[in-house]
Amino acid sequence: MNEVKIKQMLQAFLIEDAEHGDVTTEAIFHPEEQCTAEIVAKGSGKIAGMGLLRLGFEIIDRNVLVDGLVQDGQFVEKGNKIARIQGSVRSILFGERVLLNLLQRLSGIATMTDQAIQTLNDDTIRICDTRKTTPGLRMLEKYAVRCGGGYNHRYSLSDAVLIKDNHIMSAGSITKAVKMVKKELGHMVTIQVETTSKEEVLEAVEAKVHAIMFDNCSPELVHSLQALVPSSVTTEASGGINLESLPSYRGCGVDYISLGFITHSTTVLDLSLKVRGDIQ
Repeated sequence: MNEVKIKQMLQAFLIEDAEHGDVTTEAIFHPEEQCTAEIVAKGSGKIAGMGLLRLGFEIIDRNVLVDGLVQDGQFVEKGNKIARIQGSVRSILFGERVLLNLLQRLSGIATMTDQAIQTLNDDTIRICDTRKTTPGLRMLEKYAVRCGGGYNHRYSLSDAVLIKDNHIMSAGSITKAVKMVKKELGHMVTIQVETTSKEEVLEAVEAKVHAIMFDNCSPELVHSLQALVPSSVTTEASGGINLESLPSYRGCGVDYISLGFITHSTTVLDLSLKVRGDIQ
């Protein structure tokens, strides 16, 4: 992840939560009072976003010491300690909610990604994400997918060409859409086409695209369409696939299965921050 961009994001998040300071903590604790706090897992799952703790407290107070007790991508059980934090009570409580929110969100995505991989149980197929991420958090959420063992689809609209149904309809055909793209962008840009039938797959192959997506197709249809595609062309199944239906795609032959729910419908991994011992 881009550390400069992350710091800018964290500054904005912290300002949103306490633009004029933490009136509660500042009223109760003196600036010199110190404490030790621990972040503890209240559920089981994979961790993502530990670096945000260090960067976040670095922004708030460089004297706060953050000791990460686990690494990103590591599986933790309920009750495991995630981090130990020492420093100003004011500083630690100032950053608690924002940093916990991010750590919980990213760890939830990593956990859901891992669950999807285990549910599919097919080492020949890679699980990847989509652009169905929270606006403003895409870099972080796609990082969390990798922490969970998954892979990233395109990061933005400018990364690669993905010709979808609306593009095809407007252009008149897959062939015409691909020709337009190749004329405008040249040979260095990857081109993927969304398909739903045998005819569309054969047309995409004939157009010499780099990747073909089987969109909203049953496992049986995906398997039959996969047989039409040369091994040099990357294939992907996408659309309407959830944890319940995922096992039925095992052995379907595609290179990737992209899943929107691992970012847009995940549950956070519950974490809590507790001050330990006396305030000094």
